[in-house]
Amino acid sequence: MIDTTSAVLDRWGGVLLTTAVATPVAALVVWAQAARRGWRNPALEAVLVLGTLPWLWMVLTPRGTGRALDLVPFADLAGQLGAASAVEQIGGNLLVFAALGAAAPLRWPLGWRVVAIAAAGSVAIEVAQYVLAIGRVSSADDVLLNVAGAALAAAASRHWWRAGWARAGHR
Repeated sequence: MIDTTSAVLDRWGGVLLTTAVATPVAALVVWAQAARRGWRNPALEAVLVLGTLPWLWMVLTPRGTGRALDLVPFADLAGQLGAASAVEQIGGNLLVFAALGAAAPLRWPLGWRVVAIAAAGSVAIEVAQYVLAIGRVSSADDVLLNVAGAALAAAASRHWWRAGWARAGHR
């Protein structure tokens, strides 16, 4: 049996360590900004950055050279379901824009437009992976999972943004 924890740490240890170090720094920035701007907007901005940048780093990390394109929806996903890396692949793709989906409508009056923003961002990532030839598959399924993650996270925070929390200026 493969030690998946060790494999994850070998592959993504730098991202995890950087995120762990950046989190208290972000908390200090939020605290410093709170006196001037209130805590809500700086905290939401920190969630957006800390919840999105590590995933972008991961999906844009080269895995060799070359490129592959899979534009058939659900074909790549069906192949991943039985693989040992299914949780990493599917879960990771769901989380790429989850922070955006949850926090952006609370920070700005975006509503469900956040899903379109996530879709545009996801397409941009897949195009970048293909153009940069970083040894990754540019897949329609990745776009679908990224957007689904943003939509699910938006739905989870919908109670607050529908109630006008984002525009009410709660501090």
